[in-house]
Amino acid sequence: MPITKSAKKALRQSKKRRERNLAQIKKMKSVIKDFKKSLSKGGIEEAQKNLPSVYKVLDKAAKVNLIKKNKASRLKSRLSHQLKTAKEVKQSS
Repeated sequence: MPITKSAKKALRQSKKRRERNLAQIKKMKSVIKDFKKSLSKGGIEEAQKNLPSVYKVLDKAAKVNLIKKNKASRLKSRLSHQLKTAKEVKQSS
């Protein structure tokens, strides 16, 4: 347990930041999960509508250093590639 006044304040701050970070991580994961679900069900139009919101969440997470910039970029690239291949598969069949 913190003893000094500054240590108590630091503990309060770290608890708040942890809650905020966990909420953002949960939101990020759920948005990505929804995108992948809609893509796997064959709802390519729905997935295409969800892609900008996925980008937005990933960019915000990278902006506040929740994830690294390159990870956000990598995830966006992979998700857009999945959408592109799903479109091609649908068109070829």
